[in-house]
Amino acid sequence: MTLSIANYYRIFKGLVNSIGTLTGRIRCRYEGWNRHLEWLAHPIDHGITLGAAKLWQDPVSKVWYLLVSIEKSLDPMAMDSITTVKGVDLNRRNIAVESNTRGECRFYPGGYWRHLAERVASTRSALQAKGTRGAKAVLRKLVLRERRLNADTAHCVSKAIAEPHAMVGLEWLKDIRNRTERRHSKKASVRRRKANRKVSSWSFADVQAKTAYKTRLSGGVPIWVDADYTSQTCPICGHIGQENRPDHGLLFVCAQCGHTLHADLVAARNISMRTLLIRQDWVRTGRLSAAPEASGDETKAARLSRYAELRWSLDASSVL
Repeated sequence: MTLSIANYYRIFKGLVNSIGTLTGRIRCRYEGWNRHLEWLAHPIDHGITLGAAKLWQDPVSKVWYLLVSIEKSLDPMAMDSITTVKGVDLNRRNIAVESNTRGECRFYPGGYWRHLAERVASTRSALQAKGTRGAKAVLRKLVLRERRLNADTAHCVSKAIAEPHAMVGLEWLKDIRNRTERRHSKKASVRRRKANRKVSSWSFADVQAKTAYKTRLSGGVPIWVDADYTSQTCPICGHIGQENRPDHGLLFVCAQCGHTLHADLVAARNISMRTLLIRQDWVRTGRLSAAPEASGDETKAARLSRYAELRWSLDASSVL
């Protein structure tokens, strides 16, 4: 149920809210995270504007939740406040791999979450095959558990990435599902069906969205760069080719200069260099292009040509 703040719900001091119902208004106490409670109690002081809310009941615990949407006013993004430039590569092996222009990197392995997701998928398949009333009840609980697992994973990873005063470069992955090869068939093998399920459940958009807003709240700047050839481009010599990824494995081996590194880290470094280039353009022109969505084919080709000239060097990259 969606409630507008003017007519259906009001928030008062003392952790009390009033909700309009068909039988009259109900006044009740509420609880939540201390930071959010402070925002609700003093919205103007924190630059908060309250929006519509949803009244939702957990089907398992039967607890009612009032989900309040807010808008928070933020200071304009200032280029002088940026102290770190980093790139983030998202994939299905590691949830995220980040690298800044000083050569520092961090991996967020997804093995534990993949293991839990596989257990949930296996249990869900067994319950669906059983089809009894009790199985359906357990299945509803399982769906909520899977949703909480995905949300918690995205929150934990994005919170670690979004450090204060950082310019965070993310890959522009619009329509990535349409560009990812998937084979559908009634006779598909178990391995193929498992691969398709992993592609469908890849929550990269949620991780990126949470990283973006957490970065803005911490005083940083999130931007999106072209994802083309990030894991096939050698950051040392600039050679681009699929042969740089032998057997499409985890190891990147440049066919031209022999540079060898973890493929996901190579992608993160290429993204960080592209992010640094955008920051330099921002300093030079005073205009920031946060996403490449509105550009045409010629403009994109020009950007990729500039990216191909980038070379990884700690001495050159450490200067912001």
